Amino acid sequence: MPSAPRWKSRNRTAAPAAGLAQHPRVERRTKVTDTRRVLFWRHGRTAWNAENRFQGQTDIELDKVGHAQAERAGRLLATLEPDLIVASDLKRAADTAGRLGRATGLPIEYDKGLRERFGGSWEGFTGKELAARWPDRHPRMDIPDGEPIGEVGDRMHAAVRRALSRTPEGGLLVVVSHGAALRVGIARMLGLADEQREILGPLSNCCWSVLQQRRGHWRLMEHNAASLPEPVVLSDDA
Repeated sequence: MPSAPRWKSRNRTAAPAAGLAQHPRVERRTKVTDTRRVLFWRHGRTAWNAENRFQGQTDIELDKVGHAQAERAGRLLATLEPDLIVASDLKRAADTAGRLGRATGLPIEYDKGLRERFGGSWEGFTGKELAARWPDRHPRMDIPDGEPIGEVGDRMHAAVRRALSRTPEGGLLVVVSHGAALRVGIARMLGLADEQREILGPLSNCCWSVLQQRRGHWRLMEHNAASLPEPVVLSDDA
């Protein structure tokens, strides 16, 4: 079973892989919104996802399906012209973010605060195995030696705020991370308590959610999407 990677002491910027053609930067258009948006994007599929195996911070790579998902989604999201891309430094998120970086010409910034929840002794077990070994704890995802969900929310929120401080007004920030971490991170942005995070359904592999700032607050515009939305032409409660 692969071991969890060491934490990095500082963020890093991705360099183009050797032999890969460089995509020209998408021509910028005038932003039509006067508020910032954050797109929270879950990584593509891994072999452990396909096996319903708890990953946590074990550094599992994308599988063949995951690479294809990331390529397709990256090209689609590039049309939104993001201003900044930040990602977890775990391989499955970093490689997913790299597809968008190549499609836009933007560098990827890595932040360890965007890593998945550390799962302690649960990492590597399937959901069925966890339910058998920890029947009382598993339904609540109460990991005895894992990272408290409140600490995950704290670091996710801090990482997003750091990135937002460098995102221009009217701009789009893309955050590439992991299922459990993203759900609690989104809940924090919406002002929900950590225990209310399950109000939000889970994110599928390589799907995303979009939050938009309005009058000093954040609201959920899309959740678990895999295609671009139709523009709102008229809305009585916009």
